[in-house]
Amino acid sequence: MPASVRLGTRLEKRLEKLARRTGRPKSVYIRRAIEEYLDEQEDYLVALQRLEENLPAVPLDEVLSRLNLRNRSKARGRG
Repeated sequence: MPASVRLGTRLEKRLEKLARRTGRPKSVYIRRAIEEYLDEQEDYLVALQRLEENLPAVPLDEVLSRLNLRNRSKARGRG
């Protein structure tokens, strides 16, 4: 879906400089920025919903287990 976005001069120059330095089109960085922003906002809304519904917290160990990250956490000195 084509979309149009107006960028300020400073932001446009930064984007152009990055695109030139990497040889990638500006659209790559615009798309990536939007994806990351949407991911963060969706996560925020899930967390907000959990708070509003007064759901219990999930312990870190359980989160790490569910995501198969327990060994990674220990390797970084957190466990």
